[in-house]
Amino acid sequence: MRFTKSPSPAAINAAPIGAPHCSAPSRQSVGITVIPSGVFEARNLSGISTYRNFLPLALLLLLPALALATKHPHYGGTLRIELQLAKVSLDPREWKPGTLSAGENSKLAALVYDRLLTLDDYGRFQPNLATDWSHDPAFKTWQFKIRPGVKFSDASPLTAKEVASALQSLLPSGFQVSASENSITIRSTRPAPDLLEQLASGRYFIFRVLSDNTLVGTGPFVLDDADTKSLAELTPSAAHPVHIKFRSNEDNWSGRPFLDSIDVTLGDPALRQILDLQVSRADIIDISPDLVRKARQDNLRVWSSPPFTLLALRFDPAQPAASNPLLRETLDLALDRDTMANVLLQRQALPASALLPQWLSGYAFLFGNPMNLDRAKQIRASLPANVAGAADPLRLRVDSTGDLMKLLGERVAVNARQSNISVQVVSHGASSSPTASSPAAGLHLFAWHYDSLSPRTELLDLARYLHADLNPESLPDTLDPDKLYAEERRLLEQREVLPLLLLPDYVAIAPAVRNWSVAPSGEWRLADVWLEPSQPAASNSSSPQTQSPAPGVHP
Repeated sequence: MRFTKSPSPAAINAAPIGAPHCSAPSRQSVGITVIPSGVFEARNLSGISTYRNFLPLALLLLLPALALATKHPHYGGTLRIELQLAKVSLDPREWKPGTLSAGENSKLAALVYDRLLTLDDYGRFQPNLATDWSHDPAFKTWQFKIRPGVKFSDASPLTAKEVASALQSLLPSGFQVSASENSITIRSTRPAPDLLEQLASGRYFIFRVLSDNTLVGTGPFVLDDADTKSLAELTPSAAHPVHIKFRSNEDNWSGRPFLDSIDVTLGDPALRQILDLQVSRADIIDISPDLVRKARQDNLRVWSSPPFTLLALRFDPAQPAASNPLLRETLDLALDRDTMANVLLQRQALPASALLPQWLSGYAFLFGNPMNLDRAKQIRASLPANVAGAADPLRLRVDSTGDLMKLLGERVAVNARQSNISVQVVSHGASSSPTASSPAAGLHLFAWHYDSLSPRTELLDLARYLHADLNPESLPDTLDPDKLYAEERRLLEQREVLPLLLLPDYVAIAPAVRNWSVAPSGEWRLADVWLEPSQPAASNSSSPQTQSPAPGVHP
């Protein structure tokens, strides 16, 4: 039996105002009674008489806890989630590292799949589908013992062969996975000291491929049969939102989830989601940073994560001016990241001067804010006037749809203009290849979602996306932060990418949702969520103390 851990700060912050900050119950730990050690200590120190004298005081201290213990987690109900996700895929083999869709899809995939191991709220690796693991001194060979008695949702047993097949399709080149009777062995051509961090996050779920190419997992929920085959064909939009439903896995190896089912709506616009939460048509919604302030003003219960998304500028040599190193330095010095975070995004973002966030690397604070407008003007004056001038501006393509990215692109153009650089924001459909109808864009505004708990892996994936000169052999074989810091600084000094902002994930939660928590990798722990039953209306509705709170208001 696993005992309940203390709640994470994120779980405490998500609790309704007035709710007790007690340990969050898990499916394996409901019903455990804790007796204060002081009762037994008193008897040991002073005999039976002291114990009798201390007993009334102990009972008084226990009364609040006993009162709280009467509200047990409730089984049953359907959790209604509304997401702005435009496309859904539960096949981890299709996910591209760093994309926003991969981050959103992993939240849904965590309902139906499990990983070999997980990371708890205290940074410790915990067994999941693997019960234990070991490695050689060089970190090139890893062995994982597979948990016995686990079944996929189609009732087929989990075997080491199935685990090896799933991981082999997900791990990058240089890894070889083999299976024995009840364990798997992962061999790497180079030392992999961060393999546990990789396997506990990102797309490294365990699944079984059926004959029709659909996937089944061992997770706490099962995708409804009606949605299984049509999932890839779904095209959610504001005009035509779509629904997918997950039902509880009654035979889940870690215990039945509290919820009976989860109904997910995709494609609803942001303002409609807020309205649905206020009128009790939704229980959980995702919120863009520019609407967080409105949600809080409407007394909604808003949870925020560590920053999981990087917004940055990437230079593209398709436009000749973008290859000029002095022009890149000028733009970097002219960008006012603090104003973008504090004014444009109303303090719901953080200015970024590093590629990796502080929570992931531990050294991001060493990169200072590079803004220096006077120096930017001096460098610009040394450049020819026709470089990124009014006649041939530096074209900025926004690589994502949405008002937030467009506003940020316009702010970049304003900052550039202050240093006498002309930047023109072009539509999302503009191509980096020059054509008669769409000239080449030399600057891209993109979003990068942090998928891995390994800073080394994340830095390498980001460098690959940027087509930067970063060879895997140049990255250290250890997790030495000094060496990782030196490699990241080298990337930033090339100024092929300019970090702008770091965005947390924001979620608004209905008052009836209990035991909300999030894994360090960003997935929602919906298997431990339960819904508080609605209270019957009081007979005397004139009394203000007995009236139910308005939708969206803290109890």
